[in-house]
Amino acid sequence: MNKLFSLLAFLILVSISLPVMAQVNPQNLNNIRVDELSDDQVRAFMRQLEASGMGDGQLEQMAQSRGMRPEEIKKLRERVDKLKNSDKQKSGQGDPKKIQSKTSADGRQLNYETDSLSNQRDPETEAEKALNELRSKIFGADLFKNSKLTFEPNLSIATPKNYVVGPNDELLIEIYGNSVASYNLKVSPEGNINIEFVGIIPVSGLSIEAATSRIRSRLSTVYSGLRNGSTNLNIALGNIRSIKVILTGEIVRPGTYTLPSLANVFNALYSSGGPTENGSFRSIELIRGGKKIATLDIYDFLMKGEMADNLRLQDQDIIRVPVYESRIEIVGEVKRPGIFELRLTESFKDLLRFAGDFTENAFRARVKVLRNTEIERKIGDINSDKFDAYQPNTGDKYFVDRVLERFVNRVSIEGAVFRPGDYELDPGLTISQLINKAEGLKEDAFRQRAYITRLKPDNQTELISVDLAGVLNGSVKDIPLLREDVISVSSIFDLKEEYEVSIDGEVREPGTFEYAEKMTLEELILKAGGFTEAATSQRVEISRRVKNSNLTAADAITAQVFQVDIDKDLNFSKPKFELQPFDIISVRSSIGYEVQRQVKVEGEVLYPGMYTIISKDERVSDLLRRAGGLTALGYAKGASLKREGPAKTDRKNAIDQNEEEQNKINKLNRLQENVKDTVGIKVQEEILKNVYVGIELDKILENPGTQADLILEEGDVLRIPKQLQTVKVNGEVLYPVTTIFSQGRGFKHYISQGGGFSNRSLKRRSYVIYANGSVKSTSKIFFFNNYPAIAPGAELFVPQKVDKRPLSAAEIVGISSGLASLAVIILNLVK
Repeated sequence: MNKLFSLLAFLILVSISLPVMAQVNPQNLNNIRVDELSDDQVRAFMRQLEASGMGDGQLEQMAQSRGMRPEEIKKLRERVDKLKNSDKQKSGQGDPKKIQSKTSADGRQLNYETDSLSNQRDPETEAEKALNELRSKIFGADLFKNSKLTFEPNLSIATPKNYVVGPNDELLIEIYGNSVASYNLKVSPEGNINIEFVGIIPVSGLSIEAATSRIRSRLSTVYSGLRNGSTNLNIALGNIRSIKVILTGEIVRPGTYTLPSLANVFNALYSSGGPTENGSFRSIELIRGGKKIATLDIYDFLMKGEMADNLRLQDQDIIRVPVYESRIEIVGEVKRPGIFELRLTESFKDLLRFAGDFTENAFRARVKVLRNTEIERKIGDINSDKFDAYQPNTGDKYFVDRVLERFVNRVSIEGAVFRPGDYELDPGLTISQLINKAEGLKEDAFRQRAYITRLKPDNQTELISVDLAGVLNGSVKDIPLLREDVISVSSIFDLKEEYEVSIDGEVREPGTFEYAEKMTLEELILKAGGFTEAATSQRVEISRRVKNSNLTAADAITAQVFQVDIDKDLNFSKPKFELQPFDIISVRSSIGYEVQRQVKVEGEVLYPGMYTIISKDERVSDLLRRAGGLTALGYAKGASLKREGPAKTDRKNAIDQNEEEQNKINKLNRLQENVKDTVGIKVQEEILKNVYVGIELDKILENPGTQADLILEEGDVLRIPKQLQTVKVNGEVLYPVTTIFSQGRGFKHYISQGGGFSNRSLKRRSYVIYANGSVKSTSKIFFFNNYPAIAPGAELFVPQKVDKRPLSAAEIVGISSGLASLAVIILNLVK
């Protein structure tokens, strides 16, 4: 969280340009005051932070280099924290020479290579871009930074009559009528054109209209039809020349710029990047021949779209941008917050106009202002009646607050009325009148008591109890309501436990159902989908809560139980048993009803496959007899019985089965305790899926019907393998292997077949899984390991030792201290 606040602090602090910043070095951030930021500003910068993706290290380094003050960062962290808690509660221009290739619709081009027509941008790092995006904007500054608004001169417009011809301009002369001729003539550096049969004509410095008149006069000496109108003359401008314009003052990139002769002041400003942060946007001077001929106010274009003073430039014109005279910032609930340049004659009303006026949520009665004096700052208020006359000073900062999130005339009603919600507090409005406004009480309204939650003068709440029935029938005096009163009318259903009944057993959809008054047993069974095939309609049991039990008696009744016989066809013409809330109904199975249960025999028997259990006491020997007995290759000692886990057990046995399953897991966990054995773990997972019963089929066949001859259960799988001849060796041996079983050989013999124990083997935890599914582990006799016997088909597992972490110095000291304390206690006891 601290890291996040730090990042937010640096982002926001470097992003905000107060008026002081706008008037001095924009990179200097030591004058930033977090207390003067609006909540909307902080929230906007927090959103921009999430989208920027900048690393805090990069931003922190830049922020520190710009003079951040630690106390402002601390304030900002607290501000962000407060806003977060409050909220929880309620994308440069391209290659500059690309413009050279642009050609107008009539083919007119430039007669030069421009050096500065496009708005060239200095490269910025990603961090600088993010920070500049977050900075408070000077109104109008983005106009000359927008790559989509280039202010390029239109080369395809008709030749303006006041266009002044100069060197390098191309004149298109068309003669038509009784005489036809065409000339494309370029004005020479001396300002002349040379027409065949006519001679040299000076045109430089003339408007296109005056040049046309002079050329017509000279051509009429050769083309006499020009005098009587039988021949016509048309002169137009072809490819245009370049001019040199000087931009000086508070310009981002001052200097001399080569522009097309059709360029205007806006074209030149865009080429130079526009005014700097200290430059004026309202007093841009156009100087021609040493005289100021126009003053351009960019705000006229931004506010009204007017470009009356955007004059066409001439060669050697000078554009000068002076420093601003006055800048004022306005933030908060205005449509266009930012920093604005005001003339000395403009008022606060003009500032509001530049800012787009108030938003819908603005508090318009009064605006707060922070103003600089010669020594310190002061705060003041401007009432709405003084907006027109109030004169802002440079450096002022105005705050427009939001209207309060409270109502002067609101009351609310909630609960069991037809139209709950907020209502207007009319003069003299009472609780009965408000209920009428809400279309009255619902049928389920609790009329004995309602409550008014009321705000006291100190904003604490008090609860006022109301006899609602008395107020409505006039027996109790009606209660006048106050601002922000909340009337709560309860429903009778809110004041009692939700009534329900439940049914289980042999119905198609057992469960809990909502109780309805006078609900019968037959209706509940219908809601539960009716009886299943196994259900009996006799002895349906209903258990009911006891409300007045004698708790002092040892034989106190805890529930009432009813046994009811009903028609299985749910005949509603017979007397019906009426239920009460919270009754529990149990539907039993029919006597003697049994669902077929099947088991499977696979492996070395004459007739393997699925078999249906005939009787409840059918055993393994009976099943084997029905399967035709073992084949010649059947290996009785390796037979196994796989029994499914508790997934298919019924509900009444689920608890017992879960306990049995947990015991099995605990047993396997003890087998694997302190052991890293991936092979053994795989075996364990398989065992957990199914219960492997280690039967001894050879003894079952010798003595059928004994305790070893298990009674079959549904899903049992009896598997008789072929004669087994191998033994598997796995785990921490040098080479896990499957080797041939040798009669009389012990555990270590087969370990040696796998290359012997590895250095990480845990010998005392070795175990054997036999072919029939039973498991035996190694035991201890004194200091010696007693390994299990090996049978055909067995699998030997040698676990891995656990890596033990050496004791740290602190642990050694702790153990030593404990032992020493224990020794002292024992010594004292002995004494």
